[in-house]
Amino acid sequence: MQPMDDRDGFIWVDGDIKPWRDVNTHFLTHGLHYASSVFEGARAYNGQIYKMQDHHERLHLSATFLDFTIPWTVEQINEAAMSVLKANNIVDGYVRPMAWRGSKAMGISGRNNTIHLGIAAWEWPSYFKAEKLMSGITMDVATWRRPDPSTIPCFSKAAGLYMICTLSKHEAEAKNLDDALMLDYRGYIAEATGANIFFLMDDGKLHTPKPDCFLDGITRRSAISLAARNQMQVVERHITYDEISQASEVFLTGTAVEITPVGQIGDHKFTPGDFTVRMMKDYQSLVHGEFDVTLNKVNIPSLSS
Repeated sequence: MQPMDDRDGFIWVDGDIKPWRDVNTHFLTHGLHYASSVFEGARAYNGQIYKMQDHHERLHLSATFLDFTIPWTVEQINEAAMSVLKANNIVDGYVRPMAWRGSKAMGISGRNNTIHLGIAAWEWPSYFKAEKLMSGITMDVATWRRPDPSTIPCFSKAAGLYMICTLSKHEAEAKNLDDALMLDYRGYIAEATGANIFFLMDDGKLHTPKPDCFLDGITRRSAISLAARNQMQVVERHITYDEISQASEVFLTGTAVEITPVGQIGDHKFTPGDFTVRMMKDYQSLVHGEFDVTLNKVNIPSLSS
């Protein structure tokens, strides 16, 4: 894989398109030392960014959870993201906007720092190898858990929240597995390391964990809308690990993974079936603009709920 810091192309930073290799941040950047940064991951299909407005609205929302305001409107970020695609001649690819506190001041308090915004884009094929999209990926059960929402800004797509995801992914890869299932602080199923999860249960309904301590993904909400379009009832609830044995089909959803079938979680094995294949095909039709679905707005639970 070509290093991310040594590529041809252009990145939008603080209002200007700059050559890829010229984009740097100072060692004493607050966002580097204290994880005071938020980001998004979106995919472009046929030159259009799927659910771009939703992604950039969430970027602003994430910033408010980290107590800073991005000095560019959602509309300006939309325009900048499209300019990055054009500058890099990308038709199908991945788009990564990030906002962070800069290097004006160092210390726990970051209030005096300038807020920066950058947007990069690159070509990126399927997250998992093609054969995995047929047989399903293999998953470990992570030792790390999604924390209590009173301890972290869990409804923000904040950089620091992904440290335990990286550790869990590394543990899985050390076992020659593809990814890991993460439980939450109560022991309920939460998500994968960077994707939401769905189970087709033996009651004929599609079940997915209630996002009350992790991110309610945009692709997750797309999948719920697609399931409804196929007359499939979706149940959002707390799911215990023992209930996995009641599932006949399992799949992940996320911008990077799109819709990816799961073939194994721990000792439990699954065979990607007709419903998962239909969801995969419908999702590709959706993101390529063959039809549209309306997403529900993110509901942020109160900490007492």
